[in-house]
Amino acid sequence: MNDPALCGCTPHCPGVTRFCARLQPARLRAVPDLQVHFSNRQQPDWPLRAGIHCIVRLASGEVRLVEDSEGARLLAQFRLDQRGLWLQVADGSRGIHVNGRRVRRMALLRAGDAVYADGVEMVLQGACQSLQRPPDPRDTADEDPCLVLRGLGGQHHGRSFTLDRVRHVGRLRECDIRIDDPAFAERHARLERHGERVLLRSLGDAQTQVNGIVVRNCWLQSGDQVVFDAQHRFVLEMPQASGGEPQMRDPARAAQTPTHTAMARPATVRRWPWLLLSALLLAAALSGLLWFGAR
Repeated sequence: MNDPALCGCTPHCPGVTRFCARLQPARLRAVPDLQVHFSNRQQPDWPLRAGIHCIVRLASGEVRLVEDSEGARLLAQFRLDQRGLWLQVADGSRGIHVNGRRVRRMALLRAGDAVYADGVEMVLQGACQSLQRPPDPRDTADEDPCLVLRGLGGQHHGRSFTLDRVRHVGRLRECDIRIDDPAFAERHARLERHGERVLLRSLGDAQTQVNGIVVRNCWLQSGDQVVFDAQHRFVLEMPQASGGEPQMRDPARAAQTPTHTAMARPATVRRWPWLLLSALLLAAALSGLLWFGAR
């Protein structure tokens, strides 16, 4: 599963219609527009709105996405709210996978993930800014290295590539993000920085998906999932600033801090004689106890 958020609960965890408390983020966030796309076209695209959407197997054996699971076998369900999109697996279901990895209880999903339910593939599609006419190629260097492309699946799972300069994706050795696969294109795509934005430029006829949508040229935003050749998954990330407040941000506090420090030092110095005297008295008392106690 792609970046799974598994609850790790005991076998007595509540049913699939409840959330484990460990999975509740501290802050709410905006939920993007998502829809479920069936790769085999056995069902029209299903817009995901706030609430529960059930993945069921009908009596005919067909896997469908419905609002009410009554009269059918529940396999799993999507739950969408302000905390995000969650996949919750029903008790007894074993054929639920996300991006090729089995899900046992629960998973947090993102746009571009591929969900498999008993062999039926459903792709979560989100918004992306595709381009018919991309801007002219731009060779940049020494850009801000905060933007990174992190591998989620495939040969580069867990690795990160900074986008401080142009990055090429392909099979050739000189490519920055090399995919060592004979079936992969020699030069698949090119990633360019245009100020604060990143442009994905296709270099061949191979397929590239951004948030589950096939594109050729596309502006990328932080959080977008990019899939090259349906197997090699990456996500564009921009590290967040530290949540802690920098020290002495307030000028008034900055002016007061040295004063408090200066006042604290004399007080510490004045305490030293009393500490030494206390230590000497304690040592004398212990010596007296040992001496007279031995007699």
